[in-house]
Amino acid sequence: MTSSTHPVVDRVAEKLAAGKRLSQQDALDLFDPAVPLNQLGQLAHEQRRRLNGRAAYYNINVHLNPTNVCVYRCVFCAFRADLRDPRGYVMDDEQILARAEEARRIGATEMHIVGGLHHQRKYEWYVHLIRMLHQAHPRLHLKAWTAVEIHWFCHMTGYSYQRVLEEMIEAGLGSMPGGGAEIFHPEVRQKICEHKADAQCWLDIHRTAHRLGLRTTCTMLYGHIEKPHHRVDHLFRLRALQDETGGFLTFIPLAFHPENTGLAHLKKPSVLDDLRTMAISRLVLDNVPHIKAYWVMLGLGTAQAALSYGADDFDGTVRHERIYHDAGADTPQALDVETIRHLIREAGCVPIERDTLYRRVERQETQWQLAAEEPDSARVEHLASLALAASYDG
Repeated sequence: MTSSTHPVVDRVAEKLAAGKRLSQQDALDLFDPAVPLNQLGQLAHEQRRRLNGRAAYYNINVHLNPTNVCVYRCVFCAFRADLRDPRGYVMDDEQILARAEEARRIGATEMHIVGGLHHQRKYEWYVHLIRMLHQAHPRLHLKAWTAVEIHWFCHMTGYSYQRVLEEMIEAGLGSMPGGGAEIFHPEVRQKICEHKADAQCWLDIHRTAHRLGLRTTCTMLYGHIEKPHHRVDHLFRLRALQDETGGFLTFIPLAFHPENTGLAHLKKPSVLDDLRTMAISRLVLDNVPHIKAYWVMLGLGTAQAALSYGADDFDGTVRHERIYHDAGADTPQALDVETIRHLIREAGCVPIERDTLYRRVERQETQWQLAAEEPDSARVEHLASLALAASYDG
């Protein structure tokens, strides 16, 4: 850093160089718009390079939202529907298996499964869904059920978190997504999702999942009614749980989309806010291996830029995503692999296909297998230079 950097950036840079962690006050100070975004981005990019070199990960995945009927009425949600709403739907076994067959056909390694909390669907239906998919396609990794859904299953059955998770694992559950975290702080959570599982439930469910050997992701929904101190509180609760369990693979900052929600009067977060949040997340969550730029919510250009602001994951093909498109996301309904790889290379990074657990995937025509080992840093740097040169050549 040069002497012309902002004092907050200087202070944070000195801490990072000394191997010290950021404090909540550090993080709050970095949210001040007076702190130059480019200087903050440089700090985050250096941290990202230390952790992941120039690698930018993606996967071939398909989404499955088996129902949008939901007992909760979260004010920020455009996806949910009432039981008698013409928009409401429940997929049958044939439709669900057809989605899985599509996933197999395109070479997907992951199916991402979340949906509404349908009060007329018994717990056994959700277990059956996982077992049916796993039996039909045992190589397809099933990343399913947010902590809010697990909490609902426990509410329906009276079972403990551990029992529900153990039964889902036995049926074929491979990992859990991090949705439902929204904003942990009760000042915000009580206003946007009052009756949903609270922060302690979310954290306890992920703690239990980690203890059982499930890896999970974690998220934060930002850009609505929360303030910077709420975001900081959220990030530090995640960091504390990761210190305890080490079970989070990835953090995903989720930019709020207000269209068709109860907060439609709000504006979407700006690109500057997106990149600042991404960078601060990378610096605070020093114990979470990966930060994802979820292109569905950020937009392709911002997601691409985020690879220079701390992110090292671009998500994947994301076929059949409904939740954020119902809220007005104008990104494509899916991306093909060549487009993803081009966007990553254009950002000066090395595209690496991964599975859900960040094991490298190697492909030959329509067949795929896991790589024997992770790429060494020298090889990644060499590939990065080739990718950057190729992007300049057009």
